[in-house]
Amino acid sequence: MALPDRLRLPLSFDAGLLARDLAALAGAPWTAHYVPQHYDGDWSVLPLRCVAGASGRHPVAMIYADPFASAWEDTPMLAAAPYVREVLAAFRCGKQAVRLMRLAPASAIKEHRDLDLDDANGAARVHVPITTNPDVEFRLNGSAVAMAPGEAWRLRLSDPHSVANRGTTDRVHLVMDLDLNDWLSEMLAQAAAQPTPSAPQALYPTPSQA
Repeated sequence: MALPDRLRLPLSFDAGLLARDLAALAGAPWTAHYVPQHYDGDWSVLPLRCVAGASGRHPVAMIYADPFASAWEDTPMLAAAPYVREVLAAFRCGKQAVRLMRLAPASAIKEHRDLDLDDANGAARVHVPITTNPDVEFRLNGSAVAMAPGEAWRLRLSDPHSVANRGTTDRVHLVMDLDLNDWLSEMLAQAAAQPTPSAPQALYPTPSQA
C-alpha cells in the first residue's frame, strides 16, 4: 500500500520536557549543515546518534546521515537529554541517525529532494518539533505541513520539500531516521487509516508525570 507523503503518528510527547533537554544542551557544539547550497542563513545540527566510530571525529562526520552505514552509536550529547532517550525508546525499531536540527530566524532551506529517504530503502524519517513559531513554513510537494511541538510526523523527504523560518525564534526539530520494521510499518498503516488522530497515545509516564 502506498502511503501519503506525510503522516502524523499516533504518539505524543511532552513539549516542555523536550524543551528542557534542549536547554540542557545549550552549550553543546552545533555544526553548520554540510550542504550549504541547500539553505540560506543558519541551519545547524547537533548529533545524538551517529555512524559507529564517528564520535570524536570531525563534526561533519558526526552529523552525516550516511545511507550506506550499517552500525550506529549514541553520541555523548544524548547522555544530557534524558527525555529524548525516552522518546527514542518509544519507537520500537532500530535507530540510525538521530539529530537536533535548528533553523534560525530569517533562514530558509531551499526546495530539494533527499532521494535516499524513501520507504523502499527500508527507513523512515520522523520529525518531532521541539520549538517552532507561527511563521515557520514547512512545505512538502508544494503544500504546507503544520507540525506542533511534541507531535511526531513521518515525512517522505525523497519528495520536494522546503522550510522557511520567517519568525523571530529558532525552529528546532528532533529528527530520527528509523528502521522500517514490522512495528513501525504497522504504526504507519494505522496513521494512514486515521491521518489526524484526535487522541494520540501519550508516551509512558515519566517520573514528573506519574
